[in-house]
Amino acid sequence: MIAEPDDDGQVHPVVAERGPTVLRIALGGQLRRLREARGITREAAGDAIRGSHAKISRLELGRTGFKERDIRDLLSLYGVDDIDERERFLDLARQANEPGWWHRYSDLLPQWFGTYLGLEQAASKIRTYEAHLVPGLLQTPEYARAVVALGYEDADTDRRVQVRQRRQEILHRSDPPVVWAVIDEAALHRPVGGPRVHREQMEHLIKLAEMPNVTVQVLPYSAGEHAAAGSSFSILRFAESELPDIVYLEHLTSALYLDRRQDLALYLSVMDRLSVQAERPEKSIEILGKYAEGYGY
Repeated sequence: MIAEPDDDGQVHPVVAERGPTVLRIALGGQLRRLREARGITREAAGDAIRGSHAKISRLELGRTGFKERDIRDLLSLYGVDDIDERERFLDLARQANEPGWWHRYSDLLPQWFGTYLGLEQAASKIRTYEAHLVPGLLQTPEYARAVVALGYEDADTDRRVQVRQRRQEILHRSDPPVVWAVIDEAALHRPVGGPRVHREQMEHLIKLAEMPNVTVQVLPYSAGEHAAAGSSFSILRFAESELPDIVYLEHLTSALYLDRRQDLALYLSVMDRLSVQAERPEKSIEILGKYAEGYGY
C-alpha cells in the first residue's frame, strides 16, 4: 500500500499500483503542508537539510527521491516528534524511492520516456489524440511488435513489446485511469502488421471501448481540416492537486512536456474540438467494426 493526502491534509492508503511517482507527489505535498503550517520558508527548510530552496521545491513537487536523513531533519524542523508518525513518513519515503517496473528496461528506454511512464502510471485521466497509429495503451501485442519493428532493428523486440503490455495493465487495475482516445481514421486505414494483425487490432479496440473507463472516438476523413492535423499528443491529469496537467508531445528521439497554463489551455481547447469533430463513441465502434471486416465506411 502507498498513501496520498486527503482533503484534511492527512495521509490515507491507496492502491500501490499507481507507482512511486504518485507517492512522491503525495509525500511531497504532505511535507509542504507541514512546512507552511509552521510558517517556515523554503530557504530555511533548505538550510536544515544542507540544500537550497530549489531542492525543497523539487521534494515538495515529488520530482526527486527522498533521503531518509533529509526526511528526519525536516520532520524535526516541522515539529513532528511522535515516533510512530516519523516512522510512517520514513516508510512512505522508502516506498517512494522504489524503482518503477520500467527501470528494468532502462537499457532500452531513453530517460525522457521513463519519465512519461511514471506520469502515465500516476495519471487519473489520460486524453490522447493519435494521427498515425493506434495509441500504445490500446495496441495488441502483434500490432505493437509491427510498430516496434518499424523503428528498431535490434534483438530486443520482445522486451519492447513487453513494455507496451506492462503499460496497459493500468487499464485493468482496481483504480484505473479514465482513458479517452481520439484516433484519426488514417490510423485505422493503415494495415500495420498485415490484414490479420490489423483485424485483430480493430476487434481489440472495440472490446476496450466497451470498458467503463475507456472511450474511443474516430476522427473521420469527412471532418476535414482540424487544429491538430498531423500532430499526435496526450494530456495527463492527476488526482493530486500538487501536480498540474501535463501535455506530452513525442518526437523520434525526444519528447516535450508542457505544463504552462497557456500551453495547457491551448491543447485542452484543441482536444475538446477534436472530440466534438470526431464521431460519437457508438458510431466509432461501428466504424471500427467495418475496418475489422477489411474495408472503410
